Amino acid sequence: MVIEDQFFWIVLLVVVVRRNPANLRVHFRCWPTSTRNYKPLLRGVPPEGRDSRVLKKAVIPAAGLGTRLLSVTKEQPKEMLPVFAQGRNGDLCLKPIVQLVFEQLFHVGFREFCFIVGRGKRAIEDHFTPDFSYVSMLDRKGKDGPAGDLESFYKMIDSSTVSWVNQSEPRGFGDAVLKAKSFAGEDKFMVHAGDSHFLAKDEDHLRRVMEASAKKKANALFLSMVVDDPKRFGIIEGETMVDGLVRVKRLVEKPAKPASRLAIMPVYVFDSNIFKALEATTAGFAGELQLTDGIQKMVDWNLDVYTTKVGSNEIWLDIGSPDLYWQAQNLSHKHWSH
Repeated sequence: MVIEDQFFWIVLLVVVVRRNPANLRVHFRCWPTSTRNYKPLLRGVPPEGRDSRVLKKAVIPAAGLGTRLLSVTKEQPKEMLPVFAQGRNGDLCLKPIVQLVFEQLFHVGFREFCFIVGRGKRAIEDHFTPDFSYVSMLDRKGKDGPAGDLESFYKMIDSSTVSWVNQSEPRGFGDAVLKAKSFAGEDKFMVHAGDSHFLAKDEDHLRRVMEASAKKKANALFLSMVVDDPKRFGIIEGETMVDGLVRVKRLVEKPAKPASRLAIMPVYVFDSNIFKALEATTAGFAGELQLTDGIQKMVDWNLDVYTTKVGSNEIWLDIGSPDLYWQAQNLSHKHWSH
């Protein structure tokens, strides 16, 4: 009787897996997090962020096609392209730019993440799926540096709640943010582009945005930077306040005749009004729903919208084109090798 019961369950499992092989993958994905047979997991507790803040939700749009980086981005998401970083042992290493974004957000206290992905972005989800057996293999081979780096990354993931939302068609950055409406609910949340990274001491650029947003009780607050080529960016007109913040009066996405050189950088804190604004906004530049236009709608509604500038000692890494990617490689290598 016991043998017949076992046979029944084996047949049932085979049928389920043959109908949808993903069932087996999803079922097994949770196993590596066990510490029963994995000694390296006992090295320490998951790395904690330095702050404890009310702001806990972060949205990471990573659905862009990356057409300016073809053909390397035909099968590989541009967010998975590597830049130089520093490993836990101080050695120079390479990490996907989206991993660096996630790690910085984790270090300032975020624990709930929503990735907006599109077609061909499965590599990102796979990268954010802990594989402790691979870490064990690195340990056996004596590769302590990479093993420690991966273990630390995986512990951050295991200490977080990670959601994945599909943007079925590339309808713009604003549409990607709008996909996170159910995830954010009525909470304030941060948006950080998955293909943009800042080199800043102690993640000060993130802390500055978070603290300014709380202090001003802003409906929207984001990073900005003076640029040499303003036609490539969303451009800001506003009034500089005594505390150094700029109260935003007008925003234009990639203007033919820029009114200033102060450009939006893709790190934002919003309240739920951004979703109402995006829903009331029509397609703009390139026929896409632009986040810039959604923020302008909030300005039109007389909501409190501010920006804080990137610090003079903070470095922006942009990988949007071959030239910019080369520059990002050069800047990150120079930063971490000295």
